[in-house]
Amino acid sequence: MGGVDTAPEMERMTDMRVYADQAATTSLSKTALEAMLPWMTENFGNPSALYEEGRTARDAVETAREKIAHLLHAKAKEIYFTSGGTEADNWALQMAAAAGARTGKKHIIVSAIEHHAVLNPAKSLERQGFRVTYLPVTSEGVVLPETLEAAICPDTALVSVMYANNEVGTIQPVEELAEICRMHGVWFHTDAVQAAGHVEIDLTKLQADFLSVSAHKFHGPKGCGFLYVKNGFRTESLLEGGAQEKGKRAGTENVPGIVGMAAALEESLIKRDKKDTFVLELRRQVAERLLSIEGSHLNGCGVMEGDEGAAAGTDAAARHAGTAVSRADRLCGNLNISFDGIEAEALLLYLDMKGISVSAGAACSAGALEPSHVLTAMGISPELAKGTIRISLDETNTQADAEFLMKVIPDAVARLRSMA
Repeated sequence: MGGVDTAPEMERMTDMRVYADQAATTSLSKTALEAMLPWMTENFGNPSALYEEGRTARDAVETAREKIAHLLHAKAKEIYFTSGGTEADNWALQMAAAAGARTGKKHIIVSAIEHHAVLNPAKSLERQGFRVTYLPVTSEGVVLPETLEAAICPDTALVSVMYANNEVGTIQPVEELAEICRMHGVWFHTDAVQAAGHVEIDLTKLQADFLSVSAHKFHGPKGCGFLYVKNGFRTESLLEGGAQEKGKRAGTENVPGIVGMAAALEESLIKRDKKDTFVLELRRQVAERLLSIEGSHLNGCGVMEGDEGAAAGTDAAARHAGTAVSRADRLCGNLNISFDGIEAEALLLYLDMKGISVSAGAACSAGALEPSHVLTAMGISPELAKGTIRISLDETNTQADAEFLMKVIPDAVARLRSMA
């Protein structure tokens, strides 16, 4: 297929647009929108007001809090609403660091593949006198429990390891990691921004002290998220002002966003099994085609489920021969592939012109000239890392989308290589 000139077919398909960057953001679901609309129009009261409009808005916020807590098997009082995942991550690290410092514990551990919403606060804490250990990962992007245990010291206050990686989709053994932290009396935070709504999160099993979530990753609204803080931890104030969020985060609550987030999370989890089966099949097809391209490499947890034969002969398959990856190991919509002899920026621009939206990694790093810190930590060379794209699918994608990706991307790779 890669050797066939598909230009005429591509020209006829220029009106088609395939959005395959669901890890960056998702569209607002109809369910979430319908839940939000009344709180943008007739029910516009301030939740802090004592009169009827305010009480109605307050009830909506607390109902959403209870729904979210129920979905995560948590307590409503453990949920604090934020503007998104970045704020939640920053709050967790700053709060735990301050609490640790009061008892002489000024050591923090984070994985080397964290989102910058964790890495940059960690670097800031280093400048404030904290000692930070950056945990290495395997070639598949996994934090090994024994690596964490070896890094914990008597003065360790906090460990932060993301639930699922935003670039390569690897799902971490967070329950084991949290258990190690519990045994050593260390707080555990997990950035669950990519995981929430896509994997089952049970906080009675996952003994995390802090967990961060952002609504727009599961078809909720942008600008809304929450931080879970385990009951018993003395929550520090993030923003001073009014008495919102039990006096810990001042500012009028985003009522429509909170209501929409709860609705989107509930819908996503209810439909999870059905949508995962569909998305896994789309991913399998796209992976099979792209990994048949000479000089292609899959990054992350092994070969795609059902793709072992199709990927035979690729470097990725050779490294992980005989393995298969289910949604228990990798987010089901994630496909991170490197191409020899390709600059990702050129490939992304070419695909954009042909009607395909994918990314080179984290959306927050768009335009960065440095190779991905995630891929580098996994031992991938800077040259290969710079030739990497991330395709992320979900249930809003279609079979036609998959076929378009399989048609256009191989041709794009071939053309760019011929130009080089």
